[in-house]
Amino acid sequence: MIILVINAGSSSLKYQLLDTVSGEALARGVAERIGLDASQIKHTKNNGEPVRLLVDMPSHREAIQEVLQVLTAAETGVISGMDAIDAVGHRVVHGGEKFADSALITPAVKEAIRSCFVLAPLHNPPNMTGIEACEEAMPGIPEVAVFDTAFHQSMPPEAYMYAIPYDLYKKLGIRKYGFHGTSHRYVAYRAAEMLGRDIRDLRIITCHLGNGSSITAVKGGESVDTSMGMTPLAGISMGTRSGDIDPAIAMFLMEREKLNAQQVDDILNKKSGMLGISGISSDFRDLYAASDAGNERATLALDIFKYHCRKTIGAYAAAMGGVDVVVFTAGVGENNDDVRQGACEGLAFMGIEIDPAKNSAARAESDISVDGSRVRVLVVPTNEELAIATETARICCKS
Repeated sequence: MIILVINAGSSSLKYQLLDTVSGEALARGVAERIGLDASQIKHTKNNGEPVRLLVDMPSHREAIQEVLQVLTAAETGVISGMDAIDAVGHRVVHGGEKFADSALITPAVKEAIRSCFVLAPLHNPPNMTGIEACEEAMPGIPEVAVFDTAFHQSMPPEAYMYAIPYDLYKKLGIRKYGFHGTSHRYVAYRAAEMLGRDIRDLRIITCHLGNGSSITAVKGGESVDTSMGMTPLAGISMGTRSGDIDPAIAMFLMEREKLNAQQVDDILNKKSGMLGISGISSDFRDLYAASDAGNERATLALDIFKYHCRKTIGAYAAAMGGVDVVVFTAGVGENNDDVRQGACEGLAFMGIEIDPAKNSAARAESDISVDGSRVRVLVVPTNEELAIATETARICCKS
């Protein structure tokens, strides 16, 4: 099947056109500055040279139309017409407790997505805008919502419940939901394929490490715990997010610094993490350059990140009664050998040992564990777009 994958943001729209049989990305790109001056599309077909097209895109509706034009045009296109597209797969960040699987988009599904706006106010509204723009531009073509939270709906209550008054959970849906689910599922299942093992027999810890980071315990192919919580702010420290902190810190800041709730939210989401500790950057490349130059705060930020990863790996091994595989993925997890080494340092007592030479040489799918290691440590590049396309094809074939 030929699937168009859409990831709509507030002023951008990322897309890929994929063949789910071959797994090939026929074209990819991003429409930027939607609704703003100097809007443009950056487009690449068949892994060729990218082209930049200046086009007027007052809204997502025009952005979708322009993307379809680019995909079918003589010079930039890879298909003859829209009838070549079998379905559209949309990344939708939050499905709440309503979706434990991807779903064919219907009026009822759209209403359920809208009901989750309060849980993901920065993400679900633009996701819905992308859905409705595709409906207008591509009437009759099936669309599927693939939820970041769906994979984590298998968590047991003791993992997803917070120790707050139960009535608040029932009334407001306050619980752990988890995110990056599409990535965690993809790399866990791919790891099992790489090892030639049945995923139902494996206990896997997947580490999605980037500017936003989360770690998930996958037992028998199902998520049983994950580090992000009701929002993506929770868990390990990240590029600009604090991760887990004493919740009383928020009230303390409001009282002592005379801040309102939005200002505290801004501090914890946008000014904390690696940026807040180092005072330099949220980009790990900048942090390593500063650390190598002797900047102690940059070194501290990196040490905290690696410690949080290491501590969470240990906790999730305990949650599953052991671990068979540790997987590193996403921008930092795939490309930074020092983070991988630091995240596994001191875990030899659990059977987790990294071969330094294999680790430093890893550039693609790799087994970086020492020979004969009881726990396999893998690097598995994530491919969320392919996972969304595969999910879309599965849902369409089932419907």
